[in-house]
Amino acid sequence: MKNRITGRSAFLALLKDEGITHLFGNPGTTELPIMHALKDHPDLTYVMAMQESLVVAMADGFSRASGKLVACNVHVAPGLGNAMGSLFNAKFTGTPLILTAGQQEQGHGLTEPVLYGPLVQMAEPLVKWAVEVTRLEDLPRIVRRAAKVATTPPTGPVFISLPGDILNSEAGIELGRATRVDTRVKPSDESLQALVERILKAERPVIVTGDEIVKSDALKEAAELAETLGAPAYQSSTPYGAHFLSESPCFMGAIARVQKLARETLAPYDLIIALGGDPLRMSVHSEIDPLPDGLGIVQIGLVDWDIAKNYGAEIALKADVKETLRALIPALKVVGGGALEARAKQGVAALAQKNWTAKRKALVEQISKAEGTSPIDPDWLALQVVEAMPDHAILVDEGLTSSRHMISLRPHRDRYGYHALASGGIGWGLPASVGVSLANPQRPVVCFSGDGSAMYSIQSLWTAANHKLPLTFVIVNNGGYRIIKQRLLAFHGDDHYVGMDFVDPPVDFTGVAKSLGLEAIRISDPRELKGAMRSAFSRPGTKLIEVVVNNSVN
Repeated sequence: MKNRITGRSAFLALLKDEGITHLFGNPGTTELPIMHALKDHPDLTYVMAMQESLVVAMADGFSRASGKLVACNVHVAPGLGNAMGSLFNAKFTGTPLILTAGQQEQGHGLTEPVLYGPLVQMAEPLVKWAVEVTRLEDLPRIVRRAAKVATTPPTGPVFISLPGDILNSEAGIELGRATRVDTRVKPSDESLQALVERILKAERPVIVTGDEIVKSDALKEAAELAETLGAPAYQSSTPYGAHFLSESPCFMGAIARVQKLARETLAPYDLIIALGGDPLRMSVHSEIDPLPDGLGIVQIGLVDWDIAKNYGAEIALKADVKETLRALIPALKVVGGGALEARAKQGVAALAQKNWTAKRKALVEQISKAEGTSPIDPDWLALQVVEAMPDHAILVDEGLTSSRHMISLRPHRDRYGYHALASGGIGWGLPASVGVSLANPQRPVVCFSGDGSAMYSIQSLWTAANHKLPLTFVIVNNGGYRIIKQRLLAFHGDDHYVGMDFVDPPVDFTGVAKSLGLEAIRISDPRELKGAMRSAFSRPGTKLIEVVVNNSVN
């Protein structure tokens, strides 16, 4: 005989069995059945955020910093609407996320009461699958399918609408079992041989890596490939994670997200080896194409939409990056033999004076000239953050203009040590850092955010304080949207900045942080900066450091 269980308790039991440890949410009336059932599931931590966009961003950060499936719950149509910006971010990064929303009871919903909306249709453009539960007996199948769909590459968010009558009803149902699709596949022998031959034919290959390096845990293998070939390696033009080991002798940094600069960077090479992502995602329009004429591409990854999306690939392999590199590297060594080994040594030596490590040394010398200047130079601030952070700390980066050199200063050493804004939808950093910290309670987390980005999601500070996280927020206060000012001046020659300042009245981030339960200080004297950051980063608890920096546009 099947065990009788309520929909609300079955829902939480199913989430736990799928590996969910934290449920991120902001409850409303239609979510009360779930809140009511939580007392029977004390091993599931409920993380409350003060607005639905923060709910999804926190879950997104948790998943990006752990590689795990996450779940979050929002309140009917307005709550889903609030969450859409963060859902867009999660779609962009392929975050395996189950988003649910309470829905009006099915008969009541037909009358279109207050807060009612067509939730499935609203969510569909931003998720892999969207569905509404119409029978309690279908709930296990739906949750199991949602988890499977979310975690199967190309990974991404899914949506489930949960009517109140489904959650409150009771039936004898089987909960089923979790399924994960193993996609750690490598190419056929024939395809692998063709790839080996094409790479060895190239005289000046270059490697460009994307986010699948993180998802497939292929940092070590990507670095080994570069050293096997003696080839330079770049992160793609959207370097929002730790997509290459910075201190590898072959790492050169990130390709600029500016067409002219990207084209100049790639001009010396005759083959791009693109690993796990779109290598040339640009930002604003340009008449210049970022891909130099005649430059060939071979591409490996599981996200087939990104393969040959904008530029045809001579060889395109839908395969796991790590598994492919594990097979490719020894095959290259066998076929390439002594000639490849000699060429690789020569190539690595040639990069020594211009690789990431060499560039970092020169950059530190340049930035250090601004030490002691007042107002504080934002680049010098970024350097101080990097130097004060413990080695095992995690950095969440949404400094935009103030963090323009961040990945050139702080080395990527593990796949979960760095997370940055991916989609361009600002306000992600503060709530994401809360999720990152919850996923990594043994590691201190530093969130480096611009003041404009912070004001999109400032309520996140309360959740961080509520959970007493080892998390330090560094808010860079330049009094406005500096990046928009820069682009208005650069694109239109206009320095009349309308709607780009918030100095009358100024925002008191320190005061806001204290009102939300954080220890907070405001720094404008550069002499106070190093000591304050080292103290904050080394102590437990949730803290905020507001740093007033130079607000010049250039």
